[in-house]
Amino acid sequence: MDAGVARLKRILHGVDGVSFSSQEYIHLYTTIFNMCTQKPPHDYSKQLYERYKKTLEDYIKSTVLPSMKEKHGEFLLRELVQRWKNHKVMVRWLSRFFHYLDRYYVSRKLLLPLKELGTTCFHDLIFSELKTTLAAIIIDMVDHERDGQRIDRALVKDVLDIYVEIGRGSMTVYEQDFEEAFCKGTADYYSKKAQTWMLEDSCAEYMFKAEECLQKEKERVAHYLHSTTEPKLLLETLSELISKRAEQILNKENSGCRVLLLDGKTEDLSRMYRLFSKMDGGLSQVSQIFKEHINEEGMSLIKHVTDAANSRKTERKEVAGSQEQDFVRKAIELHQKHLTYITNCFQNQTAFHKALKEAFELFCNKDVAGCSSAESLAAFCDNILRKGGSEKLSDEAVEETLDKVVNILTYISDKDLFVEFHRKKLGKRLLFDRSANNDHELSLLSKLKQYFGGQFTSKMEGMLTDIATARERQTKFEAYMDPWPESCPRVDLSVTVLTTGFWPSYKTFNINLPTEMIKCVELYKNFYNENQKHRKLNWIYSMGSCNIIARFEARPVELIVTTYQAALLLLFNEADRLSYSDIVTQLNLPDDDAVRLLHSLSCAKYKILDKEPSNRTISPSDMFQFNDKFTDKMRRIKVPLPPTDEKKKVIEDVNKDRRFSIDASIVRIMKSRKVMSHQQLVTECVEQLSRMFKPDIKIIKRRIEDLISREYLERDLETANTYRYLA
Repeated sequence: MDAGVARLKRILHGVDGVSFSSQEYIHLYTTIFNMCTQKPPHDYSKQLYERYKKTLEDYIKSTVLPSMKEKHGEFLLRELVQRWKNHKVMVRWLSRFFHYLDRYYVSRKLLLPLKELGTTCFHDLIFSELKTTLAAIIIDMVDHERDGQRIDRALVKDVLDIYVEIGRGSMTVYEQDFEEAFCKGTADYYSKKAQTWMLEDSCAEYMFKAEECLQKEKERVAHYLHSTTEPKLLLETLSELISKRAEQILNKENSGCRVLLLDGKTEDLSRMYRLFSKMDGGLSQVSQIFKEHINEEGMSLIKHVTDAANSRKTERKEVAGSQEQDFVRKAIELHQKHLTYITNCFQNQTAFHKALKEAFELFCNKDVAGCSSAESLAAFCDNILRKGGSEKLSDEAVEETLDKVVNILTYISDKDLFVEFHRKKLGKRLLFDRSANNDHELSLLSKLKQYFGGQFTSKMEGMLTDIATARERQTKFEAYMDPWPESCPRVDLSVTVLTTGFWPSYKTFNINLPTEMIKCVELYKNFYNENQKHRKLNWIYSMGSCNIIARFEARPVELIVTTYQAALLLLFNEADRLSYSDIVTQLNLPDDDAVRLLHSLSCAKYKILDKEPSNRTISPSDMFQFNDKFTDKMRRIKVPLPPTDEKKKVIEDVNKDRRFSIDASIVRIMKSRKVMSHQQLVTECVEQLSRMFKPDIKIIKRRIEDLISREYLERDLETANTYRYLA
């Protein structure tokens, strides 16, 4: 047997050829078989097993280990690879010779199989001595490769495969003797690199390098590391390059996340998302900065608009209006810009949609130049949908803009206030034929209905239906008036009949109309009553308009005036001069309206009437007469009334409606629950109403008290702060 082992050693050293002959193999196998199959005390199985182990150990100690200790660096690795190949050949041949011993004696005694015993010998005698050195050499080689140098990847892979093979099916040797040290070395390497890059590079450059490093580490695993190393290696790399320096990266001066957002660096933002999405809580940090940035942009926009409005107080109303339009336009642009970031850079991740929503809710619900966002949005829509508005857009652009307006509206808490302002402006567009396109009006209502429900748009839909019906009725009325009654002077009359519940409330009173107008009104009443006998007409003259011919000395001019202005001017067909009191008495006008009318005709741009004294203030002692000398280059002019502040009335109407909504919500909740605590009732009420507006807790409390006084609810006598529903 000793001769066989000696022959095997010579084969490994390339002296005696490459293999055993068949006769040599059979002779050795038979010898060992005979030694193992004799009866005690001639059974040498135990001695053979021990001799097998000693043979391997002696060979390793006498030949392999000395040769390993003579080598350094890559030469040591090459020697290790070669010696491991030789060792596997030796173990394979010896295991064949000792096969019978392996099958019976080893299995019966529960000893290590011969191949595993051979592997263990190599591990205990070689790896235990050199594992620290081997790991250090490989780590050093990998660091050189990271610095751009070429290394023998095949050699590194062969060495690391030895770690796996020696583990005998377990990754423990690979993980403990190499992977732990390698991951620590990786962390040390990238820690130093990160410190240098943070000082030298911008945020974008740093992230580019970090992503490149992660990709190279992934490739490194594919080339020579075990696949189980990949998640640990990437985690260490990410930790050193990103996780530990996340705040520094995101807030890096002159190049951090805010600067990238401000400059529209979509590629860098996409890279930031990819990197930070790999770490726990990384996206929450980015989305928080995203939210803060949007809010800062929004507040800056508000400040800009407010400052611009304050700097031109002399033209306050006109400028305020344009500034409001500018605010909405820029808010839409701001929203679109950051929505594009979410879609293109942040992969529609929920955290960023939430950040966008919260940021817009913060600044969109603040007043801008004295106007609420609800009012500004309604004015912006009016500018788009009204004839002659400053926004000259194609049909496709109008649709796109309306979509964006509705998106902004979702962030407004006082949606009911927008509805009322929009309804008021819609009424004027429809009544005075100022709507540019009926399809666009319907389109906006359709979008609002889709987002906020039918209750949101039902009244405005009714308004459009009223106008369509009124046009059909007007055609019938014109046919009814033909032929025109001889008793009535020829006057073109157009009447729009509205449903009271759909339209905003309009101020009205019983003015004394001129005879010509009274006859027209009576004629329409007769026509209407023939078709609608059970409905009563309530005339709102304040919303009417007239075209009258004023015959001045220079030439006649057609005046477009309100019904009230026309009634006042027609008084001068019967008198040359009239006092303030004469006009008020004959028309039955309240003083406020009389002052507005007379100011528009005698003190404004078009002085149709002469006033004595000739100042810009209307007083009860003033005298008025028709201005024959009036001239204008236009043959047809519109004489506007001084603008009135409708905002206060709209807010009052909305507050009144809110009280009704709160009452209805409380009763609805209590009717279903019967008994509820105060806090539960308030919470559910707020939740129900928040779709349209954000109710004030104090007002909810007052409405509860009012409902108790009206016996809809009662306080529970036994339980504090609890209410019962009274059926």
